[in-house]
Amino acid sequence: MKALNLQNKKRAFVTLVIFVVLLIALLVRCAWIQFVNGEELQIKAIEQQTKDKTINSKRGIIYDRNGKILAQSASVELVSVSPREIHEAGNADFVADSLAQILELDRTAVYEKITKNSSYEIIKRRVEKAPAEAIRSLMSAEDENGKTVNKLKGVYLSEDTKRYYPYGSLAAHVIGFVGADNQGLAGVELSFDNYLKGIPGRVVTAKNAIGTDMPFKYEKYINPENGANLVLTIDETIQHFVEKHLEKAVADYNVQNGAACIVMNSKTGEILAMATYPSYDLNDPFTLNSAEAQALVDSLTGEEKSKAYNDEIQKMWRNKAVVDTYEPGSTFKGITTAMALEENVVSLTDTFNCTGALQVGPHSISCWKHGGHGTVTFVQGVEGSCNPVFMTVGARVGNANFYKYYKAFGFAEKTGFDLPGEAVCAFHSTENFNEVELATSSFGQSFQITPLQLVTAYSAITNDGTMVRPRIAKELVDDSGNVIQTFDTEYIRKVISAETASTTRQILESVVTNGTSKNAYIPGFRIAGKTGTSEKLPRGNGKYIASFMGFAPANDPEVIGLLLLDEPMGDSHMGGQIAAPTFKLIFDDILRYLGVEPQYTAEELETMDLPVPNVEGLPVADVPAAFANSGLKYQIVGDGETVVSQIPKGGTALPSSSTVVLYTRETDESDVVVPDVIGCSVSETNKRITNSNLNIRISGNAEVQDGEAVASSQSPPSGTLVPKGTVVTVEFKYINVH
Repeated sequence: MKALNLQNKKRAFVTLVIFVVLLIALLVRCAWIQFVNGEELQIKAIEQQTKDKTINSKRGIIYDRNGKILAQSASVELVSVSPREIHEAGNADFVADSLAQILELDRTAVYEKITKNSSYEIIKRRVEKAPAEAIRSLMSAEDENGKTVNKLKGVYLSEDTKRYYPYGSLAAHVIGFVGADNQGLAGVELSFDNYLKGIPGRVVTAKNAIGTDMPFKYEKYINPENGANLVLTIDETIQHFVEKHLEKAVADYNVQNGAACIVMNSKTGEILAMATYPSYDLNDPFTLNSAEAQALVDSLTGEEKSKAYNDEIQKMWRNKAVVDTYEPGSTFKGITTAMALEENVVSLTDTFNCTGALQVGPHSISCWKHGGHGTVTFVQGVEGSCNPVFMTVGARVGNANFYKYYKAFGFAEKTGFDLPGEAVCAFHSTENFNEVELATSSFGQSFQITPLQLVTAYSAITNDGTMVRPRIAKELVDDSGNVIQTFDTEYIRKVISAETASTTRQILESVVTNGTSKNAYIPGFRIAGKTGTSEKLPRGNGKYIASFMGFAPANDPEVIGLLLLDEPMGDSHMGGQIAAPTFKLIFDDILRYLGVEPQYTAEELETMDLPVPNVEGLPVADVPAAFANSGLKYQIVGDGETVVSQIPKGGTALPSSSTVVLYTRETDESDVVVPDVIGCSVSETNKRITNSNLNIRISGNAEVQDGEAVASSQSPPSGTLVPKGTVVTVEFKYINVH
């Protein structure tokens, strides 16, 4: 009996121990669930019991420096569905038919989405007002009994935003665009995405186990926060000038591989314009801008088609001014000039003898001018863009110093610019930077840089020796216009002395007035700069990049710019003949728009246009006195006693010694045909126009001589009927320039 009781006690004890262990395990498990997995399980519970929709925040506006809107977001709607609710309502066919018709979608694709085994599917983003209202009307329609019913149960409309670009393709490679989820994909839309995108909002509603609405109403709305507004340094007007003239240059000179231009405030580093041509429509950034490229893509299938499309679209989006590298050619000679002057290895009056080539080691390296420049001073060598002069000067600078200045001018590093994709450039390694490499580098060949690097380097010349970092962003502002953050001018480093910078500016101004950059000359605006013509690799393929690097006014630069024409295939590929004239047109518009005060030289003042006296209605006897000090001539037509009309009219500006035709009878006035002077020399142009009883105005450098230039444009065009005495404006282009 005692043994039995002892055995029962043991069993009871074991049972108690097992119970206690299980209880402890249960408590530990509860504690683990509560304190360790509690947060995760709570989240899962909320997810099971609620439906969570994201509300896109309104992306910040992008302005130009003057407050013009370049990019903005507008309210549209997003159409989504709950397939489980549609299944429960049994209205899948009606929903598929209705949405496909209203939203102009494929019916099969819509049906597949609304019948998925899920609780949430997006049918279409960025739905405009009209189709959204059509859907909304079906969600609150009347049945045959006059009751309001939802014929699209399981379909939802929620707030969405759509990005609009009012100027279309203007500054496309700077602004960039956004993707399907309102995220920046290119340009400042990408690089400033964190500021622009804002914080999305949410709508949280209750749902049951199968993902449909609960019988009770629960909804929580969390407002989205709008993104900050971005003010760029870009000036829409200057950007328009640049793109207009780039487009014309590409057409006029048959440029095959596009063009690029950068215009920067030389004191602050603010980019006033940055353009790559051809551009593309920011409102439709995934459509190719080239009919030829589209035809190529359409001719392919499968992976080949996808690859070809991707290659072409990436090429279209490519910002040549920032991403592409190229050999700068003779535009780099301004940098070599500054190096040599800073190192005191050359003076302005040093003389050199150019025979057309220079022997460097085992190589004979040619000058661009066959037969050479002869004996020239250093300044004349820069004006003539003489390669042997620069090879000689480069040798004086030496490999170590040349490499030191190459780095100091910023060519061995990125500029740190705001746009994505800035290229990294490569130079000769120190062990491979020998005599020949130094010679070719001195005139801008055998290495590659980006256009933005060259503009940045030249800012040291325009800023008394200190480089300024280029920037595209001016400030961030909120919706009330309050400034959140400013982006200030940043100086990189001192590269050369103020004296060297000043001397270099003077030399580069003489290149425009007397040298190979004459076609960039603008009376009164003191343009300084350097042309460039670089042959693309592989050598001998007949492909070149024509460029011009310049700034103005030369004595106190305000604006600096670089223009590139990639693979011109017209009558000329020389930078001096095609890039310089285009730069002139751009800067003429810019400087006048900015209100830069002209600084006319004595020679320019002598050739300036003079106002025409108004003698209409005066007796013929009073005409001599009216013209006595005008600097103009006159011709009286008819035998009347009173001047009844005159060509040109009073107040019109005419070059000195021009002739004003005065008519004494209405019937005496007759029209003449404007002659064709395109391609003519200065003397022949003047002869043809004056023999036609017309006046001539020379646009640009009025001192152009025979043999230096030919007429490149005229206004009015040839064949036009105009009154006698009409002014024909003729543009001359220098032909013996590099």
